[in-house]
Amino acid sequence: MTLPLIALNHAQSQNGVQEIPKNTNSGQAVEKYLLSVGLGKGYAWCMAFVYWCVSMACKDLKIENPLKRTAGVLDMWNSKPELRVVGCPKPGDIFIMDFGNGTGHAGFVIAVMPGNILKTIEGNTNDEGSREGYEVCIRHDRKVSQMKGFLRLKTN
Repeated sequence: MTLPLIALNHAQSQNGVQEIPKNTNSGQAVEKYLLSVGLGKGYAWCMAFVYWCVSMACKDLKIENPLKRTAGVLDMWNSKPELRVVGCPKPGDIFIMDFGNGTGHAGFVIAVMPGNILKTIEGNTNDEGSREGYEVCIRHDRKVSQMKGFLRLKTN
């Protein structure tokens, strides 16, 4: 299997993980995601979740993580132009959303559905799709047009 698909498998293995207590950016699992980027509890963690999943996949493959060690969604986007994708995303790609004023959201593409709708798995969200939620969950309604872009992990 490739790095993107192994990272996606790690992400899906975390489906349902929640902050404890809710809406605190803390809890044992959330804190391991944050620790992977050098942060303690209390920070937004969607990109830390992505980084942790990729780190776990890199350990499996015994390779170096190609992502920057950051919890910043837009920092990741700006730091990794070589990973940016032009065109249609694929399973395992990392989606990047930009809400302005330095705020963003990120997660993994599971599938591209008819009508350019993405099935995703993401951390620090909820069933309503918040960028500041309390859990890891699978979503079925992100639009490709909502995305700033996508990052594709190298498979070699």
